[in-house]
Amino acid sequence: MNSKSSRTKQFIIEKTAPVFNAKGYAGTSINDLMIATGLTKGSIYGNFENKDEVALAAFDYNFQQVVLFIRAIMDTKVSCIDKLLVYPETYRNYLKLPFLSQGCPIANTSTEADDTHPKLKKKASDAVGFWRDAIEYLLKTGIERGEIKPDTNITEVISVISGLIQGAVIHVKATGKVHFLNASMNFLDKMINELKV
Repeated sequence: MNSKSSRTKQFIIEKTAPVFNAKGYAGTSINDLMIATGLTKGSIYGNFENKDEVALAAFDYNFQQVVLFIRAIMDTKVSCIDKLLVYPETYRNYLKLPFLSQGCPIANTSTEADDTHPKLKKKASDAVGFWRDAIEYLLKTGIERGEIKPDTNITEVISVISGLIQGAVIHVKATGKVHFLNASMNFLDKMINELKV
């Protein structure tokens, strides 16, 4: 693939990623993609085989934006507790973050792609697995370093952190009310701090 073609493909992904995250796969039309990119249908499909291919690339891009943002903040923290606290800190303010303002790409894609789009469902499932593995790594590292209580139930903590964040984000998206989000993130702050030795 030449560099111009590669740049065009990346441009399409970056411009359509927020549209897919906001409207979902089914709700996003080729017309939406044309408006977002300023390109013709032929230009878009000259770079991607079909809408599915654009949607899958857009999901990867959206998820990568979240990962890079969280990782950059975590890299400024020293202890595993402080790194874990980045999750509630990020999601408490997610409406102010351009790449999360329409909701978490994992939650949005999981709810829509359920059984209707197996490839998107697999992407969302892999993203959840990646997230759970990252939390597990921080918990195990924290226990090894003597920062986190050795009797911590790792599976339970992972489930509460990931489940509470996803649930709170969906709740805000459905109701437009952020006080439930803030209450959930306050609970997570407290729970994570209570893991300290």
